[in-house]
Amino acid sequence: MEYKFPDGFWWGSASSATQSEGSVDGDGKAKNIWDHWYNLEPNRFHEQIGPAETSTFYKNYHQDILLMKRIGHNSFRTSISWARLMPDGEKINREAVEFYNNVIDDLIENGIEPIFGLFHFDMPLYWQERGGWQSRETVAAYETYAKVCFELFGDRVKHWVTFNEPVVVVEGGYLYDFHYPNNVNFRSAAQVAFHIMLAHSKAVRAYKDMGLSGKIGIVLNLTPSYPRSNNEEDLKASFIADLFFNRSFLEPAINGIYPVELIEILKTYDQLPEYESGDLEIIQQGKVDFLGVNYYQPRRVKARATMINPDSPFMPDWFFESYEMPGRKMNVYRGWEIYEQGIY
Repeated sequence: MEYKFPDGFWWGSASSATQSEGSVDGDGKAKNIWDHWYNLEPNRFHEQIGPAETSTFYKNYHQDILLMKRIGHNSFRTSISWARLMPDGEKINREAVEFYNNVIDDLIENGIEPIFGLFHFDMPLYWQERGGWQSRETVAAYETYAKVCFELFGDRVKHWVTFNEPVVVVEGGYLYDFHYPNNVNFRSAAQVAFHIMLAHSKAVRAYKDMGLSGKIGIVLNLTPSYPRSNNEEDLKASFIADLFFNRSFLEPAINGIYPVELIEILKTYDQLPEYESGDLEIIQQGKVDFLGVNYYQPRRVKARATMINPDSPFMPDWFFESYEMPGRKMNVYRGWEIYEQGIY
């Protein structure tokens, strides 16, 4: 049987500002949380390589784009650095505008569709010090930043991503201590998650109100939950894991509402985030034009076999335990299960 990809299928790759740009003296970029965290704990970075180095896309974007074209790219997703574009939270950095204009124009001239994200884990330190995603002030600032991006680049960028993998911001920064600010507090995590979706929805609304001709969406890293067995308790564990790690962002992005079952769990355990009148109506306006999916591995779970310490921090893990399926195929370098069926 012969398989043929449809005409217009996008072949490409994805990166982000913090992962690729690096820093150059005089570029006007302010610090983001990665710069700050590296200064505090360089030992927590792989081989102690920090965000100032990376792959130097800021200096070498033209050569990199030519390489993309050479290997057959017709699309490329990256992100705009909020800390570079608006380093003091208000003024626009003209060096940044010139850089992103050059990148966009170069991509288009080489037949590569630019897909730009607004936020890829890289909160400006200026806003983190004012509360980050726990603060409504940051939500308002993000909406302003999004509008600036649309005004500056929306004539050529026709596909926008509000957030890349927002659940990682929640897990890493507020639950499991693998991203700055390294908090372990579910109530903070819930507030961050809600404010991210509120900011997303405000950006979507702004984009559509501006009458731009492109599309706007979100990229989620979906980890489909599989139960150990058909036992009722295993099925329940899988259902709850799916609520926390997939449907918490997927349903508001697609349907404009939160899962009732998730709301009930958070209400029962007194973990609901704070919100204001009109917020839920704004989230209803945040339904996406497209959904990007990053799929790495499945999440296999089972009913808990041990009791929870009631004095331990409230966590999604109160409701399930991880399960290692016998005979699973592994990527031994990342410690991830390879399960192709999970994406479909």
